[in-house]
Amino acid sequence: MSQERLIYLPLGGAGEIGMNAYVYGYGKPGEERLIVVDLGVAFPDMDTTPGVDLIFADVAWLEARRDRIEGIIITHAHEDHIGAIGHLWPRLRAPIYARKFTGLIAAGKLEDTGAPIKSVLNIVEPWPAQTITMGPFSVGFLPISHSIPESAGLIIDTPKGRILHTGDFKIDVNPVVGEAFDEALWSRAAEGGVKALMCDSTNIFSPHAGRSESTLSTEIENLIASADGMVVATTFASNVARLKTIANAATAAGRRICLLGRAMRRMVEAALETGILTDFPAVISPEEAADMPRHKLLLLVTGSQGERRAASAQLANGSYLGLKLKEGDLFLFSSKTIPGNERGVIRIMNMLSEKGVDIVDDAGGRYHVSGHANRPDLQRMHRIVNPKLVVPMHGEHRHLREHVKLAEESNIPGFLAVNGMMLDLTGDRPQVAEYIDTGRTYLDGSVQIGAMDGVVRDRIRMALNGHVTVTLIIDEHDEPLGDPWCETMGLAELGRGNVPVVEAIEAELAKLLRRLDDKTLLDDDKLEKELRKSTRNAVNAEIGHKPEVTVIISRLV
Repeated sequence: MSQERLIYLPLGGAGEIGMNAYVYGYGKPGEERLIVVDLGVAFPDMDTTPGVDLIFADVAWLEARRDRIEGIIITHAHEDHIGAIGHLWPRLRAPIYARKFTGLIAAGKLEDTGAPIKSVLNIVEPWPAQTITMGPFSVGFLPISHSIPESAGLIIDTPKGRILHTGDFKIDVNPVVGEAFDEALWSRAAEGGVKALMCDSTNIFSPHAGRSESTLSTEIENLIASADGMVVATTFASNVARLKTIANAATAAGRRICLLGRAMRRMVEAALETGILTDFPAVISPEEAADMPRHKLLLLVTGSQGERRAASAQLANGSYLGLKLKEGDLFLFSSKTIPGNERGVIRIMNMLSEKGVDIVDDAGGRYHVSGHANRPDLQRMHRIVNPKLVVPMHGEHRHLREHVKLAEESNIPGFLAVNGMMLDLTGDRPQVAEYIDTGRTYLDGSVQIGAMDGVVRDRIRMALNGHVTVTLIIDEHDEPLGDPWCETMGLAELGRGNVPVVEAIEAELAKLLRRLDDKTLLDDDKLEKELRKSTRNAVNAEIGHKPEVTVIISRLV
């Protein structure tokens, strides 16, 4: 009879930043009861995923075992941890557990799926006030500071020992909004020994101890007080503490506040509704803001990462809800640009500059602090917990590898586990139990497609090389009814000989038909292959590209 085992399996977030999805299991091999920690998203870019709306982990392995899932746990309400819950819950259909603020955000994401929210979503009090029994697991939500309220690490008690899962965190004893880091609480959670610490790795390469959110208030107050025109500030909508700091600075400077962007309004409303956010200044509507003197107004807007449809981009393009930027206004980016988003942010900055708007970013670190633990803070967490093993998570491969080295500097073994690597944590040393095929799922409009389905690949090929549609009609005697004709998309109109490309293609196809034998004309597959090959060669000869080609053969009966 097989011995029961404890497993850990990252499906997303281990080898990348974003798209977090982790699985823990306990039981006989192949029969483990499972818990899922986080279902997050990553965001597309035009270079590698054109037209895609969101990216999330491939949960096919989980979906095939959904009758064994005890529950889905959401550690906090950042999109890279909660963003896929509405899209993936219908495939997994397990109970969801979250703290109050996170649960409110999750409920909004579940509404569109038609999920029975009241019976599915469970609101949990923090440890030690409450623990949840989930099959062979006992789970507690352990408060921790981060850049969004009510973030939680997890105490996961198993028959083989205790696991601490940090989630995203920083060490901040004065976070402005939300719970301060409580070292005594985490020390208490580590009493009796910790088998493994699954730990955030995002800022492993930042050598200095992290700064508190509260250190920003003076700099932001001084900046806003010195501004003459309208002030616009953007940050992550989920950073409720930053929103409060900026809003308080605006109030101190005699300015009224207007929130622009659905995500910004939703986060503030959720924080007020749950009692996390108090003493937030009263806000005015865009209509009221349009009638305010510019020097008496501050706009808090979405779009800190250059998102094309967010309020920042709309303002840079011209106007948003009747509000316009003018020369002498000030635009503050109180945020860090996530790697990969630089071009979008710079594009908006240049558009703002063309309007004469003064731009302040966080190049000097004066108006933004990270929500993740830096290298010294990670070392401090290692010392507090003193685990038998550190398994880095939430990071690219280089982050995970460096985190293993950091743990070993403190004589704590580390193990680098990437997406799809199932670890057996049962014994004293982790073992790779098996490798699971993992990938990405794209939300493409309203449907989910696999990364290997070819849809995005074909879209990229068309974007790079253009497209030609070739049409040929075969009559009832199996003879071509005239020559083929074609239509092009994404190709230059004129070729090297200053001849229209369409005419050059059609001339080559006409020559091809005269060369083909009857056997090929009767075989649609062979005929299509020849037409496609000739089309690509003709275009390549004219403009140096081999386009994607669609061939339509119609036979008259």
